[in-house]
Amino acid sequence: MSFFGFGQSAEIDIVLNDAETRKKVEHKTEDGKKDKYFLFYDGETVAGKVNITLKNPGKRLEHHGIKIEFIGQIELYYDRGNHHEFVSLVKDLARPGELTQSQTFDFDFTHVEKPYESYTGQHVKLRYFLKATLSRRLNDTSKELDVVVHTLSTYPELNSSIKMEVGIEDCLHIEFEYNKSKYHVKDVIVGKIFFLLVRIKIRHMEIDIIRRETTGAGAAVYHENDTIAKYEIMDGAPVRGESIPIRLFLAGYEMTPTMKDVNKKFSVRYYLNLVLIDEEERRYFKQQEISLWRKGDIVRKSLSQQAVLAAQRYEGSRAEEALARYEGSARAEEALAPDHDS
Repeated sequence: MSFFGFGQSAEIDIVLNDAETRKKVEHKTEDGKKDKYFLFYDGETVAGKVNITLKNPGKRLEHHGIKIEFIGQIELYYDRGNHHEFVSLVKDLARPGELTQSQTFDFDFTHVEKPYESYTGQHVKLRYFLKATLSRRLNDTSKELDVVVHTLSTYPELNSSIKMEVGIEDCLHIEFEYNKSKYHVKDVIVGKIFFLLVRIKIRHMEIDIIRRETTGAGAAVYHENDTIAKYEIMDGAPVRGESIPIRLFLAGYEMTPTMKDVNKKFSVRYYLNLVLIDEEERRYFKQQEISLWRKGDIVRKSLSQQAVLAAQRYEGSRAEEALARYEGSARAEEALAPDHDS
């Protein structure tokens, strides 16, 4: 006869009440792989059952209580083992006693606050999970069930376009324009680039989407840049007065909303990085931050239709207008930054 509960042991399983109908989404795990998880939103109830299955029918199992927890926590990879919990809810399912047969316990966390979006990055992980625990004298038995949380936003009231004139004095002057400064994660970035002065031999131009993850604070702050998309604008030398259209679909990339100072632990920001490469392999770039947000699933026009409609707003005489403005000025307002590391 075993010292641990008369040879008895048990398996724990967590089943959500709406498991058959609740939507699942893909989410990246810490090892870089993707798996599907049940999707929840802020304020939604989390309810289900905890099944305790005895492995040896007929033998009793002594325990010190059964509980279920709903936990939201942040883990910084450089500080592993020190989990920062921002949501911690507990419900006791059974007082200390014994089980003589397999049993099911109902649980219900009503209108749970889930303030942040699930995130797995280079140096930080924000996760939500249910944890059922069967407490025993020497060795607890537990089971976890991870879920994914998405944060939804409404359409931003102020969403002005981005217009910038950049250049290298007497060598290059361009103006670039994006239709908005705030995009939802399935949106389409539409814009144009106008070449107002070209006296260097440009070989290639592209736009990169960069995700910048910031962890720590003060002297211990750390930035990690991750290029999640590259979009070729032009291959070859432009001429004065030429305009290049931009139409970049975000839906094909793994994006989260912009996150600023989440629980005072980390931030995630996104940038459009305009890159020019000349024939001598010198690189010039200009970054512009954009804000990303997530909206709910609604019936809407296809992304291709959105792109066409948005692009039409930027057709016409924009290139001529930009060129006229430039000819009336003495120099570019802001210089492109050469990438000395290349």
